[in-house]
Amino acid sequence: MPPVKKRTRTYDPGKTRAAVLAQFGHVRDAVRTLSPEQLTLPTRLGDWTVRDLVAHVGMVLSAVGRLLDRPEPARQDGALLDWPSAIGADAPAIAAHARELAERNADLVTYLDAAERNFTAALAGHPGTRLLDTSAGALPLADYVVTRAVELVVHTDDLNAAVPGLDIPYDRQALAAATRLLADALAARAPGGSTEVRIPPYAVVQCVQGPRHTRGTPPNVVETDPLTWVRLAAGRLAWQDAVAAAEVSASGERADLGGLLPLLA
Repeated sequence: MPPVKKRTRTYDPGKTRAAVLAQFGHVRDAVRTLSPEQLTLPTRLGDWTVRDLVAHVGMVLSAVGRLLDRPEPARQDGALLDWPSAIGADAPAIAAHARELAERNADLVTYLDAAERNFTAALAGHPGTRLLDTSAGALPLADYVVTRAVELVVHTDDLNAAVPGLDIPYDRQALAAATRLLADALAARAPGGSTEVRIPPYAVVQCVQGPRHTRGTPPNVVETDPLTWVRLAAGRLAWQDAVAAAEVSASGERADLGGLLPLLA
């Protein structure tokens, strides 16, 4: 049997942009409620404080304008699924810039408001096909905006973990985009059809080399909820811990994904 050709997932640019702005708005609204003491709390991101993390959330949007200010690449040489494994190389520079912004912007809400205005203006002035010079290669603007949804969902969860009782909500479309991109990145990292990964209601992918499932119940099945999947893919939750806590159901000899995670390097 010839291999099944997988279709590349597409994202509606309008819905993605709306999701990014909605999730960003949820974070900004929560930041308004934080006390000076809460802003000094530690996070699970090394030595970052909550203030540093909020500054980075602003960077998630301002990165779009910064990349649009660069010359447009001559051709696309990257792919959206390259992004998760490419961002690790930028981590030291990102951390340094986040701390600098945290120190420079005493009023974080004003800073976030400005980031949102600049993001909206940048998107209004360029088509989704405009290429950006990113760490994953030259990507269309519309694809890069999908990565902004992933970052915002991941860092919303980081903030919720850092500040007891904060409980920032997750925009449904933003969580869906993050779940789907990270599920597809897993399938790209471990191509195959022996294991089915189910993340209802947003994604189902097949991955891992081995006998291909054709019909009936797959021999290897992994199932979890979207937020747990995002935590696993982002390295916020260890595979063995998720399985032990019954946050992941994994059955079959090829259902152990621990060696493939995290995806955000």
